[in-house]
Amino acid sequence: MDAGEVYAVEIPPSDGHEQAGTRPAIIVQDSQFEARLPTVLLVPLTSRLKARTFPGVYVIHPDDANGLSSESVALVFRLRAIDKRRLKNKIGILSDADLAQVRRQIEIL
Repeated sequence: MDAGEVYAVEIPPSDGHEQAGTRPAIIVQDSQFEARLPTVLLVPLTSRLKARTFPGVYVIHPDDANGLSSESVALVFRLRAIDKRRLKNKIGILSDADLAQVRRQIEIL
């Protein structure tokens, strides 16, 4: 798996405000660490456009490459490590420009 790829991911439920359930997420971890770590860093996505009002987000428009079916908000402020076994299937891959913007939000945060 490479940074910028979009996967369907099963995020376990929690008691707080964290995202949960099966949803698309962006891999942001460099592929050089894939074999050495049991987890992967990802940014969950939501189709709830009201999330645009939060700091630390980036809006991604669907296209053939990223495989998203609707405009989605990358919830960069919810960056997390998750067990690789929770990755279900690859949906697509972000453009270089979109990945750069997601990474920029990580730097800002």
